[in-house]
Amino acid sequence: MTLRIDISGLPSERLRFAASPLAELTAMLHVLAEPAHHPRLGGWAGDVWAGLRPELAERLREAEFLWRSSRADFLVPARPRPTLAEELDDVDRIDDETYVTAALVTTCGSNRVHFPAPSPLTDTTARERALDLAQARGPLQEAFAERLLADPAAVRARVRRTLEQCADAFFEAAWAGIAVEIATDLRLKNDLLKRQGKGAALASVSDAVTLAPEGDSIILDKLQDKSTSAQGTGVTFIPSVFGDPHLVVVHARGWQPVVQYPVAEPGSAEIVSMETITLRLEALAHPVRQRLLRTLARGPHTTGELAHAWELSPPEVSRHLAVLRRAGLLTAQRHGRYVHYTLKVPDLTALGADLLAAVLR
Repeated sequence: MTLRIDISGLPSERLRFAASPLAELTAMLHVLAEPAHHPRLGGWAGDVWAGLRPELAERLREAEFLWRSSRADFLVPARPRPTLAEELDDVDRIDDETYVTAALVTTCGSNRVHFPAPSPLTDTTARERALDLAQARGPLQEAFAERLLADPAAVRARVRRTLEQCADAFFEAAWAGIAVEIATDLRLKNDLLKRQGKGAALASVSDAVTLAPEGDSIILDKLQDKSTSAQGTGVTFIPSVFGDPHLVVVHARGWQPVVQYPVAEPGSAEIVSMETITLRLEALAHPVRQRLLRTLARGPHTTGELAHAWELSPPEVSRHLAVLRRAGLLTAQRHGRYVHYTLKVPDLTALGADLLAAVLR
């Protein structure tokens, strides 16, 4: 499963790497809303919640649908500015219809909007649909959607004020603490882009981001099969310290593509693709292969030994071993005229964590 961004004919200068205070603030807000996604930041999240004034904590819970399960597109800017205030000014320039539609995508849990689509501000059917979806997700979402549809200006002002209060409460200190890390990552990416081109720059973003062999698309390993285009707009890449392990992508039609990617820590484990995870799950699903793995877990075995142990024919065992090898769960080493197969225990052990990382990515 992949998300493709069409960059046919896009010059290198339209591939942009830049820091965004607003995108990083909402990454922090996501950590506060979903600390289980970010175990290494659990202590930070606990400290922030403990230090928040009750009024601000209530405001965050009231609007958390904008950043909890997915990010409202206007919170990940395509044209990052140096300061949070400047980026919030840009958000204020978005018309009500665009703002409300993007906000309701997250609040109501619906899919990204397919244009042209009727606005819930002017179309009764679209409005009722939005409220039905919000109601299904609980009273807080329903109340937020009702207020947003009834008085967009008031809700927009309240959300901005909430974000400004977050800046004072915890964001400015956290942003200062990661400034060097963000700047270092941006220097590396922009230097690679300038000296070695798009392929090298994209490869340094994440193992989940690649340039198609034809050079006409950026391919992101995500649990979705979708595509969008950057022709005429370009693509913006925003590094994030608090966003790990998420790879956030703005890809709705009508919005410039933006990718917020986690800054890799030294010694970070290689990202396992969804294709590899799928191969491993399929390989493990067969009962015969499960029996073979049980024997291989005790040590290296030959095809003949496995066939004898489970009363199978050698050709049948060979077919199953080939599937396990393609999934990267076995190694094979020849000793004279015998080939010994060994279970890759660390890769099997990591499958659960790899699957969770792919789902969260």
